Amino acid sequence: MPDFGFHSLSKLPVEHVTSEYSRRNLVGVKEMMTWAKMKAGVHAKTHSHPHEQFIWVLSGALEFRLGTERRICRPGDMVLIPGGIEHEALCVEDTEFVSFLSPPRDDLATGAPVPDHIA
Repeated sequence: MPDFGFHSLSKLPVEHVTSEYSRRNLVGVKEMMTWAKMKAGVHAKTHSHPHEQFIWVLSGALEFRLGTERRICRPGDMVLIPGGIEHEALCVEDTEFVSFLSPPRDDLATGAPVPDHIA
């Protein structure tokens, strides 16, 4: 169900998905935002999905692969991932980032099990 209205990040419920991964979600009809904290060493294994995704690194560092290109993404860096493109990320430091997805991904919704590609 969409979370229409005004929100504050600090008041969105924190979901401790694992001991190394927490997130806060805000979900609309056509998009979702996830604020995430991941500890160094967390790996989002190679995967793709039909959803367009935008990632904005707030702190820390991600070693990110988009298609065949690799980069270390640091605070202020952004990645725009077209639907269907293979990608992966490794947290090389404790990292905070915001991810926007369109349309929303049910497998990342609050309360959903840890996706298979997160280790």
